[in-house]
Amino acid sequence: MNIILIGPPGAGKGTQAVFIEEEFGLKQLSTGDMCRATMKEDTELGHKVRDIVEAGDLVPDDIMVQMISERIASPDCVNGIILDGFPRTLPQAEALMSMLDNNKLKIDHVLYFSVDSEILLDRIRKRIAETPPEERRKDDNEETLKHRLKVYETQTAPVLPFYEKYGVLSAIDGMLPVEEVTLKLRDILGSKKA
Repeated sequence: MNIILIGPPGAGKGTQAVFIEEEFGLKQLSTGDMCRATMKEDTELGHKVRDIVEAGDLVPDDIMVQMISERIASPDCVNGIILDGFPRTLPQAEALMSMLDNNKLKIDHVLYFSVDSEILLDRIRKRIAETPPEERRKDDNEETLKHRLKVYETQTAPVLPFYEKYGVLSAIDGMLPVEEVTLKLRDILGSKKA
């Protein structure tokens, strides 16, 4: 089973990805984690990705598609994957579909986490207040979040109709308590993998 999680930053995708990974034996592929790992490398690509991410912008499609393509070929992805943070644009969605087709794979579910932007901003303010400065990510601040929400609305939200036409899109109210979101996901995805 291959799943995509879509929603604005702070919508709870990462939290639910952990549940799905454990419940169904899938491998979570967070493009954010992949980007952060690349950013730590003292390479031209690492520096480039760092500058892009810290500005709150999106990593170019060709870089993301290459990272994902290499990652899904790993043995730990044999049971299926959860993509968290990809695709973020319509061209990425199309490139992902093409790449999966070439690998004789498909997307089974696209889970869209809808949230209220103001409540999301309150969540990030709370998280910033509770996280010691030395443990905070450089992109974890209110100004960058506002920029990322704007980028999400203009570039990522248009991906939803693309998946809706394939009949794999399910909307989830990301403002519900974590446990309720988890129960809704279990209903959508079916029973636990044997």
